[in-house]
Order: sequence, then structure tokens, then C-alpha cells
Amino acid sequence: MIAYTSLIACLRVSGKRTLSKMNAFDLIVTISLGSILASIMLSQGVTLAKGIVAFSLLIALQFLVTWSSVRMPSIRQLVTGEPQLLLEHGCFITDALGRTRVSESEVRAAVRAAGVADMKSLRAVVLETDGSFSVIQSNKGEPEDSSLLGVHGGLSVHPDKVDQC
Repeated sequence: MIAYTSLIACLRVSGKRTLSKMNAFDLIVTISLGSILASIMLSQGVTLAKGIVAFSLLIALQFLVTWSSVRMPSIRQLVTGEPQLLLEHGCFITDALGRTRVSESEVRAAVRAAGVADMKSLRAVVLETDGSFSVIQSNKGEPEDSSLLGVHGGLSVHPDKVDQC
């Protein structure tokens, strides 16, 4: 019970980042925390003090990595990767689908979940670093691409050539 309470206390101190939508790095930290908790509870060779030190060390390392990733783009890309453009101006980007192992039907499901019926009305669909899809509709007369800065693989289809995809 004390180990469980200690884990909750460490997570509260570490901030919301530890419990946010997970990318691969966050998933590894979460699994590691669970493994430490299990070791404390099930192994007689692991004392409560050692477990609390392990919790604290892991959360401190996560803080250090996330702090560094905010300040250094190269660390951020290494830890979280970058979002990938999968559909642009209603056209699937076949190479990107293959690289990310996402099918057209999965993209269509994300579009439906966003409440969009017409694929040609879309500006983009992006596979985010946490595995979720962002569906961006075209807005005529408004500047494009501001939300697509930093997305890998953009600007392959010109809006005037949508009928050709």
C-alpha cells in the first residue's frame, strides 16, 4: 500500500506530462513504473526504500529528457519523432502510408470520426507522434499550413490539382 501511495505521490509531483497522451517514450516510462511497482510488491529482495528511489529516479530522468526536448529540437525528434502527413488536399500520400504502416481504411475511419463526409474537402490528415490522427479541413480564404509546420512530408499536392490524385 505504501508503494502504491508513493507512486501516486511521485506522479503528482512530476506533473501532467507523465500522464499525458503517450508517445513511445511515455509508454516506456509508464511500463517501467508499473514494473517497479510490481517488483516492490512481489519481490522480497526489493525494499520499499529502493522502490521509491527507483520511482524518483525514473521520473527525474523523464523530466530531464522532456525538459531537454523542449529546448533542443534534435532531442525532441529523437524522443518523440515527428508527425507524418498521410493525406493532402483529399489525396492519399501512398509512400507515407507505407512508411507508417497505416491503411487508407484507417485514415477514412479517422475522417469519419471527425464528422467529415467529403475527402476532397480536407486540407490534410496527419498521423501524430502519439498515434492519433488529426483531420484538418480546408478553409477557403484563410492562410494554409500554419498548423502543418513541422509535419513530415507536406506540400506534395497543389490544391488546384486535387482532381488528379
